[in-house]
Amino acid sequence: MCSIKQNLEQVTSQIDSAAQKCGRDAFGVQLLAVSKTKPIEAIAEAIQAGLRQFGENYVQEGVEKIAHFKETQPDLEWHFIGPIQSNKTKPIAENFDWVHSIDRNKVARRLSEQRPADMKPLQVLIQINTSGETSKSGAGFEDVKALAAEIDALPNLTLRGLMCIPQPEDDHQKQLEAFAPLSALYEEMKASRPEFDTLSMGMSGDMDAAIASGSTMVRIGTAIFGARDYSNRQ
Repeated sequence: MCSIKQNLEQVTSQIDSAAQKCGRDAFGVQLLAVSKTKPIEAIAEAIQAGLRQFGENYVQEGVEKIAHFKETQPDLEWHFIGPIQSNKTKPIAENFDWVHSIDRNKVARRLSEQRPADMKPLQVLIQINTSGETSKSGAGFEDVKALAAEIDALPNLTLRGLMCIPQPEDDHQKQLEAFAPLSALYEEMKASRPEFDTLSMGMSGDMDAAIASGSTMVRIGTAIFGARDYSNRQ
């Protein structure tokens, strides 16, 4: 079994290779380590290996991890990447640095209102449902620009870009096709938004296609930490 450090080296090498293939600089692709369901010990090992940005899907679990490392690792950056229930916005606003999954104005407004005054604005992304599946979170393409304008008016949020979780697909060409509409919208919006610098797309199974499609942040969990165990989740 490979260590987290060895896995990280392999992932970094894959990012470098994917960037080189499409003529991009690998420094333009940030690695977000998705640590959901992983124990404190695994995150500590990842920190020792050099990781500083972590993504969490579950509010209580993420808040507990943030609290654990707050004193000893104050430079860590915590990203909330899961679906957001409107009654769970307060702990997200009070603890996380980034939120990737804003998909409606009600959630954005609550996050801004509940962000503590002594904290920097919450850095946020709009999640888009690129596949149109009713079971998936995310705003529709037709709603993105209106939602962006609403977020602009909120004092404690800074809109940094877009995010998606496409339908799983093994074929590389189909992965590229799935990412293309979001990539095009990101470039369109970026042209008039100097603060737009983050396109969060790509996971362990479709990272190469995401990088070829312009992703600036890949969210990698399994390839770093190994398979997840959900047996203890309620």
